[in-house]
Amino acid sequence: MNQTFLAPLKNSWILLRSIAVISSSITTIVSTMLPIFLYYSVSNNRLLLIFLLLVFGAFLIHGVLTHVLNDCVDHTSGTDQNSPAILSGGSRVIQTGVISASSLWLLGKWLVFSLGLIVIGLIIFGFYKIAILLAIGIWGAVSYSLRPLQLSYRPFIGEWLSMFPSVFILGLGGAWLTLDSIPIWALQNAMINALICMAWVMVHHIPDREADRMASPIKITSVVWSVEKFGSAFSRLPALLYFALTGLCAVWLGTDRIWAMIGTLAVAGTAIFLVLKMQVDDHDQVSAYEKIILLLAMITGVWLGIFI
Repeated sequence: MNQTFLAPLKNSWILLRSIAVISSSITTIVSTMLPIFLYYSVSNNRLLLIFLLLVFGAFLIHGVLTHVLNDCVDHTSGTDQNSPAILSGGSRVIQTGVISASSLWLLGKWLVFSLGLIVIGLIIFGFYKIAILLAIGIWGAVSYSLRPLQLSYRPFIGEWLSMFPSVFILGLGGAWLTLDSIPIWALQNAMINALICMAWVMVHHIPDREADRMASPIKITSVVWSVEKFGSAFSRLPALLYFALTGLCAVWLGTDRIWAMIGTLAVAGTAIFLVLKMQVDDHDQVSAYEKIILLLAMITGVWLGIFI
């Protein structure tokens, strides 16, 4: 009886890929909500309600919907079956027989339909900000995986048109829902956290580059594009690019946020060092370094939240 009850919970936890959601989505929420809690006169009850709403939305959109659609599409193309599957290669729920591909696809379709209805309902009842947040999240998940766009299979476009808007708007959400206007520090925090998210996802794609090239259609991620243009060693290029942009954004923080700037530069520099040092053909080492980068992402989000 206990096993029957626990099995769906265990399967859901695997599908969520919670570490990825926490290190990106939850981190960017904390990065915006923490300064409001520390430095603004906003009711704690209101802050807690908005925080829980954003966290629920992050797990629903980035944890469930995004991963359901991505798992279905990558299983159909064949890339997940050929992935080294250390940290990459999807949640593995289809490959291990935990959930059938057809059941997962049915879940994905119903989620998109249901969430679309919720957006319409929110608009009807005047909750425009929440409707926009949810709509951009749905856009990110659908455009990233589903045809005709399927932007995860296109270099650079997938990050900038699907991933970045979804994480960036989530980072702004706390300030947008609680304050009269969005302060500059919230824009800065959301931008930096989104860039770091894109950077570690590029590291995440390095072990999958051969599996992605064998997929049908070919999954031409930014990593695969870099390898085909310049060679295997340049699979690091997209991650280095996004960490370099993170460093440039740290300079944007300027002397007004000197400690935030120093911390962000330190993280960007450390991450660049790790990416340059990693042996891209050693999947275990890449995955080990990715774990460190995930930890750095979480530290950065909290650091930016403290020093505004």
